[in-house]
Order: sequence, then structure tokens, then C-alpha cells
Amino acid sequence: MIPVHDDNPVTVTPVVTWALIAGCVAVFVWQLGLGDRGNQLAAFRYGVVPAVLLGEAALPPEVAVVPASLTVLTSMFLHGGFLHLAGNMLYLWIFGNNVEDALGHGRYLAFYALSGLAAALAQALHVPDSTIPMIGASGAISGVLAAYLLYYPHARVTVLVPLGFVLYTVRWPAVMVLGLWFVMQVGSSLLARPDQPGVAWLAHIGGFAAGLLLAVVLRPPRR
Repeated sequence: MIPVHDDNPVTVTPVVTWALIAGCVAVFVWQLGLGDRGNQLAAFRYGVVPAVLLGEAALPPEVAVVPASLTVLTSMFLHGGFLHLAGNMLYLWIFGNNVEDALGHGRYLAFYALSGLAAALAQALHVPDSTIPMIGASGAISGVLAAYLLYYPHARVTVLVPLGFVLYTVRWPAVMVLGLWFVMQVGSSLLARPDQPGVAWLAHIGGFAAGLLLAVVLRPPRR
């Protein structure tokens, strides 16, 4: 299931969403020049390492170039490959502008950062001894999806549904698209092995849960 468009116009220019996308793309271009070993080092330097974040372990001085607490933010701009980046940016492009419209630029930026923080903590607390770095904007974007679901449940979203070798285009309400997305995250988290590298499913779930709460707390009152 791949969303490609939503029928939900905005009233403001989504400059924060555009800036976040541009930042992630710029960092990915920088990553391309590092090579495999350089990317591995960057993941440890700027990604969230649960055991380091929670004080259970420490990185060598030459690797620990930023405080562990700051990696919660820096990790949101790193990605593990083109498909990882493209998938995250597609979701942010489709759903982020409307959430920014609802919250306003400043509240939206705070919302995004806090959702990413909650996502990182959810994954770290699940595997507190893990030394596998966690990177990507997925946790923060999960919060954006939760806010969109809360604010615009009946907005129509065009999605591509693969059936065999054929992609079918359908238009579903956001509550169905994002509800199915969340069910897939929960199901995948139940099947995943927490001690193995892979997708940080608990970060998606934690970011989504935080997004629901923050969407209620941060949304300004309607006129």
C-alpha cells in the first residue's frame, strides 16, 4: 500500500515540511559520499544507540562527536538507503503539509521533534542494552500520520495497492489508510526479533502514540 496523493488542500505554505524534506535529502547526499564504512561510522556518531542514550554503554571518544541526547535529533536526518529515504519523504510530503496547516509552523516543528523524541525513547526502552544504531525520520513521521488521522479522518487518500504484479489505484479515507498502516506496524513489531538489526517498529508505534497525544495538546483553538 503506497500513498501517492490526498485530496486535502492547505491554506498556508508548508515551509517547515519542505525544510525537513530538504534537510533529509541534503544529509543523504552527504552520506552518499561517505562510502559503506563512512556510513557505518556516521550511524554510530549521529544515530541513536539505545545503550548509549540510556547510559548503559559509552562510545569511544573519537566516535562520540555529539552528546547522546542530541543524537535523538541528528538521527532523524540520516537514512539507511534510497528506499528508506524515499518512503519517509513520500509520507511526509503527503501528510505533513496538512498537519503543519492545522498546527502552525512553530507548533508543527515542536510537534515533529517531540514525536521523534518519543519514538527514540520507545525503541530504546524496549531494547536498552542494544548497541545497534537507530536512524531515520520514521518515528517523527509516525507522529505526523497520527495527527493527520485525528484531524482529517475522512480526507480521501489515493493509494497504490499491489496485487500480484499489478498496481491498482484506489481512493480510501485517511482513517482506513492510516489505520491499516498502524496495524501493520503492530503486527510487524510482534514478529520482529528485537536483538537483530532491522526496522525499529517500536519507534513507529511510540511516535504514533505520542503524535495522537501531542495533536490534542498542541493544536490551537479554532476561531
